[in-house]
Amino acid sequence: MKRRMMKSKVTSLDVARRAGVSQSAVSRAFNKNSSISQALQAKVELAARELGYRPNHFARAMITGRSHLIGLVVAHLDNPFYSEAIQRFSRALQTQGFQIIVFIGLSTIDDLDRVMGEILHYQVDGVILASVSRTSILAQRCADEGIPVLLFNRDQEGQDLPAITTDNYGGGREIAAHLAGIACDRIGFVAGYEGAYTHQERERGFRDGLAEAGLALTAREVGNFEYAGARIAALEMFAGQDRPDAVFVCNDHMAFAVMDVLRSKLGLRIPEDVCVAGFDDVPIAAWPAYDLTSYRQPIGRMIDRTVTEMVQRIETPSDAADKITLKGELILRGSTRRDNVGSEKA
Repeated sequence: MKRRMMKSKVTSLDVARRAGVSQSAVSRAFNKNSSISQALQAKVELAARELGYRPNHFARAMITGRSHLIGLVVAHLDNPFYSEAIQRFSRALQTQGFQIIVFIGLSTIDDLDRVMGEILHYQVDGVILASVSRTSILAQRCADEGIPVLLFNRDQEGQDLPAITTDNYGGGREIAAHLAGIACDRIGFVAGYEGAYTHQERERGFRDGLAEAGLALTAREVGNFEYAGARIAALEMFAGQDRPDAVFVCNDHMAFAVMDVLRSKLGLRIPEDVCVAGFDDVPIAAWPAYDLTSYRQPIGRMIDRTVTEMVQRIETPSDAADKITLKGELILRGSTRRDNVGSEKA
């Protein structure tokens, strides 16, 4: 058998010798936050390509105390809102010299211990929490380790944690006003996870908006932000004779499930028999198959603000816990369009 010869590992010192520069110059060339001339940068990059050099981020973290890694903790990835958020976070953080590492799942204490162990193993410089459960426990553990934490798309009652969210209350209220305005009077609501701030604020705004229009919920089911859960909720809500003529579903991911059940299982027409509204306005909402009315979260602005706040907290640690709420926009589409009352399609 042939033996494969292992190529000796190229070091920053090898690159420095090839480029005719100091080893510190090589280090600065691969640190986006360092100041270095374009000519020197090009010389180091050329030598690195010729030698096949890749910087060892773990070794640099041990020396500098900075890994340039940001941890993003999410519960699951089947919700397309978070799939899009990860892509946007990755691009936004790269422009600031950071890379993203995703940690999934916090449903049990074992998950919490596992994720915390991985956060410490990778020596992340900061953590963005987008998980709906056990947020406060993980945030406290990170704080105990001196790791900056930000909440994304959620907040935590009674916790002094910085958070960037959409105006969930205002969005729910706008959806209620819209459904009332198109002459819906038997209105249902499919809830998310009862313990989630996003769910609580959207439902609170929705109920208040209905009350302002002289209406109240006629049906309520829980989907737990899951496609399967929303299907069951839709069957429970619409299988009877006295079904709602409209439903607000707490996020788009569940709204797609509700629409699938209404059409394929129950033979109901959207919007002629039932109007459907969601929340998030993920790209799939605009597909002709759904054409879903949805409250658009300003995901680009949310992520830009989250990245800015995180970098500031890494560079200049602060005890201040800013609560930042950004206004979204209700996008009207065919799932609630009733031509006889003049609803306008976006």
